[in-house]
Amino acid sequence: MTNCNPFINPATEQKPEWLKIKLPQGDEIREYEHVKKLTKEKRLHTICVEARCPNINECWSGGTATFLLMGDICTRYCRFCHTKSAREGVAMHELASEPENLAAAVGEMKLEYIVLTSVDRDDLPDQGSQHFSECVRTVKQKHPKVIIELLIPDFRGNEQCIKTVVESGAEVIGHNMETVERLQETVRDRRAGYRQSLHVLTTIKKLNPKIYTKTALMLGLGERDDEIEKTMDDLRAINCDIITFGQYLQPSKRHLAVQEFISPEKFKYWQKRAEEKGFLYCASGPFVRSSYRAGEFFMKGVLDKNRKENGS
Repeated sequence: MTNCNPFINPATEQKPEWLKIKLPQGDEIREYEHVKKLTKEKRLHTICVEARCPNINECWSGGTATFLLMGDICTRYCRFCHTKSAREGVAMHELASEPENLAAAVGEMKLEYIVLTSVDRDDLPDQGSQHFSECVRTVKQKHPKVIIELLIPDFRGNEQCIKTVVESGAEVIGHNMETVERLQETVRDRRAGYRQSLHVLTTIKKLNPKIYTKTALMLGLGERDDEIEKTMDDLRAINCDIITFGQYLQPSKRHLAVQEFISPEKFKYWQKRAEEKGFLYCASGPFVRSSYRAGEFFMKGVLDKNRKENGS
């Protein structure tokens, strides 16, 4: 299949009208400042800040955030990501209080659904999987009704690491494919890969079929329509439940350039195609990211319904 939408706008030209961000106002500003102050007090990081997420104003002013575990230094060097990189991450003894601080922040923000992600920690024997588990268990102990979604690294495909997070009690576990197979080496760190990411999502379902699995693709990196279609087919073949599509935005001049700005109409097209292929849910739009509030609301509805049906 060829592109249904013509080339919109090269990265060297002005961004299109639909890529303008709404700034918070009034009560939204107060809530934004509250989240900012709280995360600083609890020594918590957020992917909202570290990855320069375009939705930070919307999410923080709405009283939600995606928490970034294990510090703000990643051991991977992906060419699309703004997170700081080094051979070693933050010393784990400095993060001993993170599970308790996280649980306290969840309580203070009165959250019902949280997303936890992390930097890659290739420098640790268990790649940080046990810390993930401890954070989930601590939050669940303090706030049993909170729904937890994880966005995990690939753990280099290590099934014991994946098993550790699967058994933590999280209801949704995501791992991002990021891009189509042809562009993996261009976009991601050499230790990542298309087949390895599929293996992660496959293993989650194999270990616990009741867990909802989720992934995300960035568009605008030079991918072709037929490659997006194939990626979705590969994901449905392993029963991946949820997919999101968002516009890749270059975080700095050192990162990969945008090859194409995708129109809102084309994003709607990909949402329709995902639904036709049988994904339980698809969020698709210029500012959609893997941790996206609309998706959280949808999954909360699904999981609340499951709880009522099971009498829990």
